[in-house]
Amino acid sequence: MEGLQPLKQLIHFASFKFGPLSYNRRFLIVRCCSSTRVNRRSGHSTSTSTSDKEAIRAIRINKVEELRSNGLEPYAYKWDRTHTASQLQEIYKNLGNGEESNSENDYVSISGRIVACRAFGKLAFLTLRDDSGMIQLYCEKERLIGQFEQLKTLVDIGDILGANGSIKRTEKGELSVCVNSFSILTKSLLPLPDKYHGLTDIDKRYRQRYVDMIANPEVVDTFRKRAKIVSEIRNAVESFGFLEVETPVLQGAAGGAEARPFITFHNSLGRDLYLRIATELHLKRMLVGGFEKVYEIGRIFRNEGISTRHNPEFTTIEMYEAYSDYESMMNMAEEIVTRCALAVNGKLKVDYQGVEICLDRPWRRETMHNLVREATGIDFKNFGDDLKAAKEHTRKAFDILGDDLDKSSIEACSSVGHLLNEVFEMVVEPKLVQPTFVLDYPIEISPLAKPHRRHSGLTERFELFICGREMANAFSELTDPLDQRRRLEEQVRQHNEKKAASGLNKEQENKDDDDDSYEVTLDEDFLTALEYGMPPASGMGLGIDRLVMLLTDSASIRDVIAFPIRKIQQ
Repeated sequence: MEGLQPLKQLIHFASFKFGPLSYNRRFLIVRCCSSTRVNRRSGHSTSTSTSDKEAIRAIRINKVEELRSNGLEPYAYKWDRTHTASQLQEIYKNLGNGEESNSENDYVSISGRIVACRAFGKLAFLTLRDDSGMIQLYCEKERLIGQFEQLKTLVDIGDILGANGSIKRTEKGELSVCVNSFSILTKSLLPLPDKYHGLTDIDKRYRQRYVDMIANPEVVDTFRKRAKIVSEIRNAVESFGFLEVETPVLQGAAGGAEARPFITFHNSLGRDLYLRIATELHLKRMLVGGFEKVYEIGRIFRNEGISTRHNPEFTTIEMYEAYSDYESMMNMAEEIVTRCALAVNGKLKVDYQGVEICLDRPWRRETMHNLVREATGIDFKNFGDDLKAAKEHTRKAFDILGDDLDKSSIEACSSVGHLLNEVFEMVVEPKLVQPTFVLDYPIEISPLAKPHRRHSGLTERFELFICGREMANAFSELTDPLDQRRRLEEQVRQHNEKKAASGLNKEQENKDDDDDSYEVTLDEDFLTALEYGMPPASGMGLGIDRLVMLLTDSASIRDVIAFPIRKIQQ
C-alpha cells in the first residue's frame, strides 16, 4: 500500500464500490470504522455483527453468481506462480524510486490474499499477502482493459487473487506489481476483522485460529518459530546418533506416567483402548530389542484439567540412550534448548513476560533436598521415615513463611518423600525462574527411575525448571525387572487406596474430571520385556509446547498450539 503500512489496513468491508458517504471528488478510499451500517447496494460494511456478516455474505454470494454468469469460475483449480512476494522484494531491492523494469524476463505472476486496498479514480492499490510476505498491486484502468470495473465491483478484502504484470517501484518507494491481468482464485464470503478492533476475543481467536492467523501476522510467526524449534530439536538429537521411531498412540494399558487417560472402544477387538499418556514404555521396549539411541516426537493425551500451562493433548520429545546415566541427559537438555534458542532468536538471552532468562551454559544443578532446605529451613534428611515429625515441622515452617499455602495437601501426604515433593512444588518450584536442574527425587514418586547409587530412598532423576515450570524430566532408567514390578504394583496399590478413600459413586465420578476414579493397571508386556534384559540407560522427556512458549514469549500454552481444545460453544 503506497504511503501506508499494509499490515494496518486489515479491514472488513465487502467491496471497492462505495455508497455516497464514501465518495470523495479526488479519490475513493477504504475507511476503517466500527459502526457504519452495511450499504446493501455496494456491499460496503465496517461492522462485524452477526446481522452485518450475514448481509455481507449474501452480497458476496451474489458476486459469486455474477462471476459465474460471466463465464468466470471464482474457485480456481490452480495458478501458475513465478515468484513469491519475498522473492520479488529481494530480486528488485535495488530498483530505484519511480523506475519500472520493462525486460521480458521481469514479467511476473503472483498469488495471495488481498488484505488492504485504496482506489483513486482510475487507479487502485491492493496489498497482496502470501506465505512469504506482502507486495503491492498497482492497478491502472489503462492496463486492465475490461477488468478494472470488475476489480472495483467484484473483488473484496479477503479474496485470494492471482495477478500477472511487470515490476515497478513507485515514487514513494513501494515495490509494486503493475497488473496487466488478474483472476479471482477464491472468493471470500465472510469479512475479515476490522483494522482497529481486529480479532480481539480470546476465545474466538483460539476457536477460529485461521482468522486469527489472517488478522494477526505475529500469530503466524509464532507457528513458524514452532516449526523451526521442532526441526532444530531433530537436528540436535540426530547429530548425537539418535534414531527417530514411532510407537502406538492406542495402547492396551496407559503407562509411563500417572495420569487420567482418555478411553476409547475398539469395535472389532471388543475391548477398551487408551490414548497414550507417555511414549516411555514402548521406547524402552526398543532398547530391549537392540536399539541403543531412540527418540520420538509425538502427541500425548491426558484427560485432565486445562490451564495456561496444560492442554489435554500436548507434544513431547522422549529419548533413550543405552549405556548412559542421567548426567548425559542434563547435557542433552542444555544442548537442545540452547540450539533452539539460537535458531529462533539468535541469542541465549530470552525475554519472557518481562523477565530476562539467561540460557548460557552450564545451568544450575541442585538437589531437591537442598532447595527445600534453602527455602524453608527444613532438612527432610533428618526425619528418616518419621512422617509425623516431618509434618509437624512443615506446619511450623509454613506458619513462619506466612505464605498462602494449602496445608490440607500436607496432611494428605502418605510418606516423607511425598511430603518433600509437595513442599517443593508449593514453595520452591514457582521461584525457579532461571534454568535449574532439580536432582535426586524421592523413590516414592519416581517408580521408573533407578535407585540413587549413593543416597538411600532417592532416585537418579532430575527435572528441568525454567520460569517456574517444568520443562523436562529424566532418569537413570530402572532396569531391574523385579524391582520395577514391585514399584508399579505399589503405585497401583496407592492409587486404588486413594480411589477407595474418595468414596465417589459412579454418578459423581462422571462429573469430576480431576478425581482418582480411573483405573491404573500394570503393563505386563513391558515387565516381560524387561525380563529379557534392557541395557543400562538414561531417558528424558521434554515438553515442546512449553519450550515454544519460552522462546516465543507466549503466556499461554494455547498460544503455541494451533487448534487447542475448547468448550462447546453455546
